[in-house]
Amino acid sequence: MQTHDYDYIVIGSGFGGSVSAYRLSQKGYRVLVVEQGRRWTPDNLPKTNWKFWDYLWRPALGLKGFLSLRLFKHVMILHGNAVGGGSITYAQTLLVPPNSVWKEGNWAGLDDWESVMPEHYEKAKYMLGVTENRRPGPADYKLKEMAASAGVEDSFYLTDVGVFFGDDNDEPGKRYPDPFFEGEGPDRNSCIGCGGCMVGCQHNAKNTLDKNYLYLAEKRGATVQPETRVVDVKPLNGKADGAEGYEVLTVPTFERFNKIQTRITAQNVVFAASSLGTQELLFHLKDVGSLPNISDDLGNRVRTNSESILGVRYPGTKEDMSKGVSIGSGIHIDQYTHIEAVRYPEGSNLLSSLLTILTGGKPGPTRVLYWLLAMIKILIKRPIAGIRSSIPYRFASETIIFLVMQTLDGHINMRWKRAWYWPFKKKLTTQGNPIPTFIPEANEFTQKAAAATGGVGLSSLSEILFNVPMTAHCMGGCAMAESPDKGVIDAQNRVFNYQNMYVVDGSMLSANLGVNPSLTITALAERAMSYIPDKSGVDAISQEEIASQPQQEVMEK
Repeated sequence: MQTHDYDYIVIGSGFGGSVSAYRLSQKGYRVLVVEQGRRWTPDNLPKTNWKFWDYLWRPALGLKGFLSLRLFKHVMILHGNAVGGGSITYAQTLLVPPNSVWKEGNWAGLDDWESVMPEHYEKAKYMLGVTENRRPGPADYKLKEMAASAGVEDSFYLTDVGVFFGDDNDEPGKRYPDPFFEGEGPDRNSCIGCGGCMVGCQHNAKNTLDKNYLYLAEKRGATVQPETRVVDVKPLNGKADGAEGYEVLTVPTFERFNKIQTRITAQNVVFAASSLGTQELLFHLKDVGSLPNISDDLGNRVRTNSESILGVRYPGTKEDMSKGVSIGSGIHIDQYTHIEAVRYPEGSNLLSSLLTILTGGKPGPTRVLYWLLAMIKILIKRPIAGIRSSIPYRFASETIIFLVMQTLDGHINMRWKRAWYWPFKKKLTTQGNPIPTFIPEANEFTQKAAAATGGVGLSSLSEILFNVPMTAHCMGGCAMAESPDKGVIDAQNRVFNYQNMYVVDGSMLSANLGVNPSLTITALAERAMSYIPDKSGVDAISQEEIASQPQQEVMEK
């Protein structure tokens, strides 16, 4: 019998990877989690995002933080790299999307989603400690005021978030023994409402994956190997379909020159490196011949929640817009368009450079002219406010950022090719129709909201100068489908044309959710792991039998 180093190697430790690691270790498997990012603690997190070498991710430039900004022709994508994946830097809003998403995309009809998913959402909510925001701040009250001025006050809500707030009668910041897992989890401190969630919670209050799924996985014997990058995955013993397992080659993430490869073997591999990371790795493996039978549908229908970044700044305000949780509230301005109030902690003004004066017009080169006119107009009418709105100083304390998301469908495709400006190496590139960079309804709301509350409206600079939207919600590219000509994985997250191989991350999503996808990724990962029996079951029946039988029959065996 083939002896492997591990039963499962999980590539990536974000929402899909952490769920997989915990549930597999709980079922008795030997699990290795390989993560290219660092392990972060309150002691080594950056105090503000001005400490950009510990905030931004670009190892080739010596930036070893946890937030990656990747500019493509069609979109700028923000995503996380860390032990715990994007949970370290995301705003921990955990919302269930509308049921309509299950009727769209290639996963429509693969399951009775509306009946099946509530159970998995509830399990995910329990594990992530989802609760309603109990630290609303000035930005949230301001958004409610704006909603009233626009006639949509009834749609205002406080977000469901993965944050520990403690008892209402206790002072914020108090330390508690594990409040979630009957003493099996770590001690926690209650949220102080500092707004620092997206720069990494330094106060032990944010329910990041290293405090729940990943923490419990390690307690059950899973090994997490940080600062390690996977460079190859090949079937063992000449079995092209991976029936006898895989060898995985890794290198140290931050080693520049002497990248010594380490060989690890496992019966099963779970790709969970985020939508971008998994697509990039699978494209590479298909191209070099390690996994040549990956579906040609790889990279198709990548979605972004049809997002836009806007905002309102209040130069010189005495109210501190940075207080609260990173995304504390939201509204719906119509049936398709959802806006959330976003903030950074006091002093974290680095990303102010991504915003500029609110600009109308049409997408394309002419919008730059509208921007210049908008700048001239505000400098004439409100010179002090205009100047203050254009400088980083006090940006976080004075600004409400609007994260605008729509459920309207739209997508691009990822391709693996040599860029004209760097022909020496293939890389991910985007292809397809442009993603809308201008949402008139959101722009109009921002303009009216700024006027009604005495602020200065803001637009995203990348949308104006490059006609490129920003998104933190890259989804799809390894779609779940009924066959390999329509997707990369089946309804149980198994990679078509291979055995013992899974994709469990944001790349599996097949529709624009219109909300942060983290909770849905977690719930779908719970569903995927529910199909894998306990290790004793794997020993008793073959992988072929497992693959060909319904979940209930396998579990009964």
